[in-house]
Amino acid sequence: MSVRQDGEWLIIHCCASCGELSANRVAGDDNPLALVRLATRPLADPRYASRLLYAV
Repeated sequence: MSVRQDGEWLIIHCCASCGELSANRVAGDDNPLALVRLATRPLADPRYASRLLYAV
């Protein structure tokens, strides 16, 4: 997850095959609870955050 300076949220995808990063804007009809769960996942499991740091 990422947040622009104007407050817009983006979902950052990392391709499992090639490692390419892409960003998708969050839509108005996206589930807010699912977005918060994505954003807080690294806080719930520190191993997840460290794995992402090495993947990028």
